[in-house]
Amino acid sequence: MVRVTRKDEKEANENVLRRFNRRLLQSGVMQKARASMRFEKPISKTVRRSRAIVRRMRKAEKTQKLRLGVR
Repeated sequence: MVRVTRKDEKEANENVLRRFNRRLLQSGVMQKARASMRFEKPISKTVRRSRAIVRRMRKAEKTQKLRLGVR
């Protein structure tokens, strides 16, 4: 964890916040946290194939309805 202490009692809150943000960016903690938020487990081949089959069926059904003029 990044720690920032006040230099003196008269230091403004904005300055402390600015120094904290700068140290946080330099440490790389936020980059690691954001990268872990976007991580997804790899999908197995069977799941990928089944999803592709469903997609193709839905697309075929949609085009069929479009040809018939039905919504």
